[in-house]
Amino acid sequence: MRKPVALRLQATLATAVVGVGVGVLVPTLQASAAAGTATGYASQNGGTTGGAGGQTVRASTGTAIHAALCNRASSSTPIIIEVSGTINHGNTAKVSGSSCNTAAGVIELKQISNVTIIGVGSGAVFDQLGIHIRDSRNIIIQNVTVRNVKKSGSPTSNGGDAIGMESTVRNIWVDHVTLEASGGESEGFDGLFDMKDDTQYVTLSYSILRNSGRGGLIGSSESDRSNGFVTFDHNLYENIDSRTPLLRGGIAHMYNNHYVSLHESGINSRAGARAKVENNYFRNSKDVLGTFYTNERGSWQVGGNIFDNVTWSAAGNENYPAGPNPTSNTTVSIPYPYRLDGASCVPDIVRQTAGANTGLRVSDGNCTPQSPPPTTAGPTTPAPTTPAPTTPAPTTPAPTTPPPSGGTNLSLASGAGADGSSKADGTSYGNVRDANLSTYWSPSGSTGTISIKWGSATRVSRVVIREPSGTQGSIGSWQLVNNDTGAVLASGSGAGAITFAATSLTKINFKINSSNGTPRVGEFETYAG
Repeated sequence: MRKPVALRLQATLATAVVGVGVGVLVPTLQASAAAGTATGYASQNGGTTGGAGGQTVRASTGTAIHAALCNRASSSTPIIIEVSGTINHGNTAKVSGSSCNTAAGVIELKQISNVTIIGVGSGAVFDQLGIHIRDSRNIIIQNVTVRNVKKSGSPTSNGGDAIGMESTVRNIWVDHVTLEASGGESEGFDGLFDMKDDTQYVTLSYSILRNSGRGGLIGSSESDRSNGFVTFDHNLYENIDSRTPLLRGGIAHMYNNHYVSLHESGINSRAGARAKVENNYFRNSKDVLGTFYTNERGSWQVGGNIFDNVTWSAAGNENYPAGPNPTSNTTVSIPYPYRLDGASCVPDIVRQTAGANTGLRVSDGNCTPQSPPPTTAGPTTPAPTTPAPTTPAPTTPAPTTPPPSGGTNLSLASGAGADGSSKADGTSYGNVRDANLSTYWSPSGSTGTISIKWGSATRVSRVVIREPSGTQGSIGSWQLVNNDTGAVLASGSGAGAITFAATSLTKINFKINSSNGTPRVGEFETYAG
């Protein structure tokens, strides 16, 4: 493709034997472990509380997740599943029981309710393994990464969808997740976030969707119009061909999202769909709103959006772009309270809050990130218009690939240089500081270190690691190290933007500890702020 919770101490400690397919029950956490309260349409229709009030189970394999579901008293017994580590085909087997209906090779949330799945610790990654929600309701998924799920090739999972919902699904809140692929349909991937066959009252918030041919859909065909009432807020859609999302019938609300590098089309409202699109920031993209690939048109209400270097195609048969001067052609009434960030600060607020491993930070509606208070057990009420600020827990933000960075790239300053632990044939240390993404550095093996250095102490508080065109996803886990003291400034996985406490140093190391093949770094940018 182109580059394209209040916690309540429980008196007893319940434990289970640790082994394949068995989770570990932990004390306390009688209320929901998920931070925040469901927002958007997920707050309607009785609300979305997930596993609030249930036991908490730890799981580090897909089999253990299935076992936690199957070991409940019933398919509706509330449960919170805290997930860590990498979940893949090798550790995800079918588990049987009266309270579950699971399958191997996919996280199967079928014919169940009242479940929270939340990533904890150093992170939870579902690698080449999708999450399938079918005939279920009241599900929360938070703080996880789902990557490289395929529908063709090997291995396959969930029809190629990172998260897929179908067949009478209600009240789903997906929050602070990272969903990513490594190509389009021709490379074996399908949608990142799909809803079909009567899926309603869903919110996708503070999440990253990137590097895919298809962002997601609401409705599998022009006749599948039973879906809707979906909210998308504070998400990053980046390097995607189309479907951000594709909406067939129903109502959707898109606000405060950042859309970057949409190559063919963006929000595709068709087949009678109605979309409210407000205070979003669209950058370096084509046909970001309209009806595309059909004559069955949809409609939209727009306001407060910024269109930055957006191009529009000419209207014609099966092609009805909303631009170049988008205007409203419908009115959509939103039933829940919400606060809008100004569109101009959306790129920065999304960069600081969206995706897994960002501390579940949210915006206060004034372009300021904060950590939300924990959710207490009990009925869900609509999200407050002004969330109470709390002190964020120490956390290392996960990297996200940002728009072109503001400020001066200190890596290009006079007196700056680059070196590293090793370099593969045909690559150079200097390639990471030449402002050219067609050149790059790779180590001689699957791990290694690349460094930026200066002749005198330089203050740095932000780094951007950019992979060369068409090679996204090669970098695995990493550490950012102050070479002068050996202190670890940040750690995480994948390329993108990394922020940390401002530090004065003469050399900074990007140490790659794991990779998907041979990692490549196109640019190692450094900034004072």
